[in-house]
Amino acid sequence: MAEKLGLLAGRGDLPKRIIQQCLKEGRPFHIVAFNGQTEPKLVDSYPHTWVRLGAAGKTLSVLKEQGAKDIVMAGRIKRPSIAALRPDAWTLKFLAKTGAGAFGDDGLLSKLIDALEIEGFHVVGAHELLDDLLAPAGILGQTEPDDQAKRDIEKGFTIAHNLGDLDIGQAVVLQDGLVLAVEAIEGTDAMLSRCAELKREGLGGVLIKAKKPNQENRADLPTIGVRTIENAHRAGLRGIAVEANATIIVDLQGVTDKADELGLFLIGVEK
Repeated sequence: MAEKLGLLAGRGDLPKRIIQQCLKEGRPFHIVAFNGQTEPKLVDSYPHTWVRLGAAGKTLSVLKEQGAKDIVMAGRIKRPSIAALRPDAWTLKFLAKTGAGAFGDDGLLSKLIDALEIEGFHVVGAHELLDDLLAPAGILGQTEPDDQAKRDIEKGFTIAHNLGDLDIGQAVVLQDGLVLAVEAIEGTDAMLSRCAELKREGLGGVLIKAKKPNQENRADLPTIGVRTIENAHRAGLRGIAVEANATIIVDLQGVTDKADELGLFLIGVEK
């Protein structure tokens, strides 16, 4: 039997899919749920412990007491300020040792994974647990991007990778060669809500999501789900391009069906 899994659960459907996979395989697991972050209905029926996000010491103690050897981080976590985090002794030591306040999300997560492995855990990526999670290359629905969309996609990946080099964000929206929005700390959904007011006349824009260059693959890979498709449509976009084999699609069939229903193209691009 596989090692007991510790699931550090944020928001969204990805933690739910990992729970379902554990149940299917008969794999033991324990969920660490974060106050104000994890959705209570996700964990209520399963073994779990609630902790403060800044109480990393308690989180490690819980995982060790539960005998969890493997750890996976899944779901969205809203990054708080240091003051709001109220770090415990372990977290304060981690922040002081790494200078984590100077890092973007990926740099911080990479340092956190290193620290967890020093503590004796084996950190795995969600895509290692779910073999159908990463976006395949090619057209993923019934609609194909037009020539202008293809040009926006190519330019968009260049911009997204440049943003990633600075550890800023993973997404950008272009329309007719113009940048409508780039993703920062607010996340993709909030960025898309801004795009509705910025849309120009003519065909809608394109959302591009890409992995940051040199990104730690075991946490925070770019992710889309059905809600992303709905929000892109609401913002007046005409399609989405994601980096193939480097972007998580939480429910490929559901996402593709929703894109077809709303008339958006969806494409995985190899980079």
